This record gives sequence, structure tokens and C-alpha cells, in this order.
Amino acid sequence: MNADRGRARDHRAAALAGVLLIGAGAAILMGIITAEATYPDTYTTFENQISDLGASRPPDSIIREPSATIFNSVMIVTGAMILVASYFLHRAFDTRRVTISVACIGIGVLGVGVFPGNNATLHPIFALTAFLSGGVAALLCARVQTLPFRFVSRALGAITLVSLAIGMGGEGSVFYEELGDGGVERWIAYPAVLWLVAFGAYLTARGDEALNA
Repeated sequence: MNADRGRARDHRAAALAGVLLIGAGAAILMGIITAEATYPDTYTTFENQISDLGASRPPDSIIREPSATIFNSVMIVTGAMILVASYFLHRAFDTRRVTISVACIGIGVLGVGVFPGNNATLHPIFALTAFLSGGVAALLCARVQTLPFRFVSRALGAITLVSLAIGMGGEGSVFYEELGDGGVERWIAYPAVLWLVAFGAYLTARGDEALNA
């Protein structure tokens, strides 16, 4: 009986983590779209980084409203949601690699909102944390997933990490010529965000199936 209650508690924790990750991923995507749509100046996905919505980079930093408030607020809220999800993931799986890697995504996303792009010291650190941990988490969390989603998780994680390597390699590559600074960054960020939604859906279904079995 106690074992059954423990399993039920674990499945509830997985389902709660799933709902939080779905909400966070969806909110990030819609928050970016909304901030782009309300940006009061020229903004292109080729030239502009995602974080330019919160504040452009030094030395001539520009903050455009209402985009800045929308973007930074969404990052703070969703970062907190992902951190809470990591707690429930720990309850569900009790696996450090899952807990820590997802928590690092939350810390990175939260930091991006607290320290916008005009903070030349801390913003790049938190942005890199979010990007790197997004790819790593997708690979590590694949170990607690069943087929075929395990392959989906690994594919999205690999895309993020390969794109990050290209992005850190500088602007001399053909990818920068074709996609621009903003396009390359979106190839880093969006697969990780899509993974949050997909992994959240997997966790929610897993918890629902187990509780109704």
C-alpha cells in the first residue's frame, strides 16, 4: 500500500512538472512573439537577437517599451516556473542529472529577465546558461523517457548544442551569412523551448496514464 502511494505521488509530481514545463515553453514562445509584434522600431529576426527585445547590447543600449517589459517579465515568470518544475522532477525521478539540468535552464531564463541585454557582464552568462543547459537537459532527460520520445529529445538537444557551437564560432561561417545573428540564435533557443513543451507533454501523459491504470 505504501509503495502504491509512493508511486502515485511520484506520478503526480511528474504531471505537475509537465504542466509547468508546457506552460513555461508556451509562454516563452508567445511572449517573444508578442514582444516582437509590439516593438516600436525596426526589428528583424535576421539582425536582432531575441534579447534585444528586453534591451539592446552596449555600448548604445536601447530599451523599447512595451516590448522590454513584456519580454523581461515573461522570462522572469517562466524561469521561476521551470525552477519549480525541477523540484517536482526531483520528486518524480530522484535523479540529479534531471533535476540539476532543468534547474539550470530555469536559472538561465530567470537571469535573462532580471539582467537584460544592456547588462554586459551578467546577461551573457545567464543567456549561455539557458542555451547550454537547454541542450544538455534534453540529452540527459532522454534517459528517463521511453521510445520514441527519447529520440525526439536527443534530436532537439543536439540541434541546440550544435547551433550553439556554430554561434560561438563567430560570424565567419556560412550560417551567419544566411541566417544572420538573430537567425542563428533562434536555432539555438527554439529547439530547447520546443523541448520544454514536448517533455512537459510527455510527463503529463505519463502521470495521467499511470494514475488511471
